[in-house]
Amino acid sequence: MLPWVAALGSTLLMQSVASFLTQSVPVIAPLVTARAGLPPEAVGNLSALVAAGTALFLLLGGPLLTRMGPVRTLQWGAAVSAAAMLLLGVGSTPALVAASLLLGIGYGPSPPAGSRILAATAPAGHRTLIFSIKQAGAPLGGAFAGLVTAPVANAFGWMAGILVTVAVALLAALVIQPLKETLDAERDPRQPIGLGTILQRRTWAAPVVALGLHPSLPPLTALAMSFAAVQGCLFTFSVTWLHLSHGLSLVQAGTAFASMQAAGVVARILLGWLADRTGRPVRNLLIQAVAAAAVTLGFAWMPADTSLLVVNLLAGAAGFLAASWNGIYLSEVARLAPPAQVAAATAGSTLFTFLGYLFAPAGFTLLVALSGSWVLPLTLVAAQLALVSLLVSVLLRSHSAGSSTR
Repeated sequence: MLPWVAALGSTLLMQSVASFLTQSVPVIAPLVTARAGLPPEAVGNLSALVAAGTALFLLLGGPLLTRMGPVRTLQWGAAVSAAAMLLLGVGSTPALVAASLLLGIGYGPSPPAGSRILAATAPAGHRTLIFSIKQAGAPLGGAFAGLVTAPVANAFGWMAGILVTVAVALLAALVIQPLKETLDAERDPRQPIGLGTILQRRTWAAPVVALGLHPSLPPLTALAMSFAAVQGCLFTFSVTWLHLSHGLSLVQAGTAFASMQAAGVVARILLGWLADRTGRPVRNLLIQAVAAAAVTLGFAWMPADTSLLVVNLLAGAAGFLAASWNGIYLSEVARLAPPAQVAAATAGSTLFTFLGYLFAPAGFTLLVALSGSWVLPLTLVAAQLALVSLLVSVLLRSHSAGSSTR
């Protein structure tokens, strides 16, 4: 088997599983929040805590990745996520808070470990496509959350849905074990991972400093943050919003959620291939951002009596455009960074990207509570993507013009 095929297979599997676990939370959110005595929109706070946990790993997890190697770190993340889902099953508010934070920490290894593996193995001419296929695992896992977790939770109770996610996480960690010897060959077993090392300034500053490795990294990261805000809100609130405001059952809303995720799978592969063919991945992302903002507005303003077929089509269109940017973005980060700094640059850029996942759902929750409207925050989050895409386009053109005059 070609090295890049095994690398892609392992990273795709673990990305899918990590997403399956994190996206199972909003899918069963109406049951989880009701059990804890929380309002339905509180799922936004849970999703924000997941993003905070991921950001925490991206900031401090560099020594762990160096010491353990990318495969072992991915296995560690799966185990932490499985434990978090079991804690979620307690059902109390403190347990939901702790479980959400741990779930984010468990997801954290996926971006830097996956990029480190693929940057070292992916053929240059197909780099964007390969990164995009790996990132297709995110909506693929989310689609399975909608198609598996929701029906299981609806039929047998939400604890049954949680146990399914735990079994999947542990099984995936076992499946990639044979790849450890090859893909973890460059790990440094002498790297200290004690609390003193993790909290050192050079540890938490390294990902942030890495953004200065190329002048295009900051505006690219800003665009990714804006995309993350839209994707995070769509993934977090769609099931609850469709269930409460459009009268869909949990299974029907879960199916629409699965349509959104499945469309993202197709789009990540298709648009990744297109980016390789055009050779202008960032330009493609900027065009996609404007289109994603428009489709998200259409999804937000659909009438309450919209047919189930149209709901699924609009959800799919939103997923196709607003949830398919990740692979192109990560491929560009890996291309712009020096080979030895790919993991650090990916961690730094993804750290800021996850701030979009962190603050957007929390702000969305607050707006719903203050206004009583689900349409207003969806409208605002779509509008900011269109605005940021225009600003980033101006910044990149200015940088390009400056470079050409030197």
